Amino acid sequence: MGDGGVIRILLVDDHPVVRSGLRAMLLDQPDFELVGEAATGEEGVERARGLRPDVVLMDLQLGAGIHGAEATRRILAEPGPPRVLVLTTFDTDADIVAAIDAGATGYLLKDAPPNELHAAIRAADAGASALAPSVASRLLGRMRPRAATLTARELEVLRLVAEGMSNRQISKRLFLSETTVKTHLVHIYAKLEVDSRTAAVAAAGRRGLIRPP
Repeated sequence: MGDGGVIRILLVDDHPVVRSGLRAMLLDQPDFELVGEAATGEEGVERARGLRPDVVLMDLQLGAGIHGAEATRRILAEPGPPRVLVLTTFDTDADIVAAIDAGATGYLLKDAPPNELHAAIRAADAGASALAPSVASRLLGRMRPRAATLTARELEVLRLVAEGMSNRQISKRLFLSETTVKTHLVHIYAKLEVDSRTAAVAAAGRRGLIRPP
């Protein structure tokens, strides 16, 4: 917590309307100070480095540039890092695991009521974890035996397949050879027990591994 018991907050979200709504929810709390905003993951990393906030509210789906989970990882790799509280509209297993693996202190859905958001920020500042109930139930579900899971890179490839990208487009986006992309797809098909791109996307969507297209 910053000087005078005030929690300094950095908001990272690519939607101006969402930032405006969150800003309004933050500014009515006397112990919160919104010190900055960022619209991309890269900008969020830079602003966190320069502003030294206590808590970063991080959206996961940031459009162009790095994903929110990667931005979280980079922020937490800095010396004396802030706490990162993930806010997102999605609650798929892949998103949850990516954020928590990156070191996020908490994970809330954007439709959480203001009092939950306020409590989560204070908990994150104190070093406690804050998980939305739906997120907590999914994590408990992950503790039960389940089918082979996809690696972070395989999930990345599959998300781009779901967006309709060809192997060549995926190879350029991820800086991989087309052969490597095909290898990842072979592994994905085997793990999901499918034999086509369409079936892989459908199966992963049903399991909550990716958002359905």
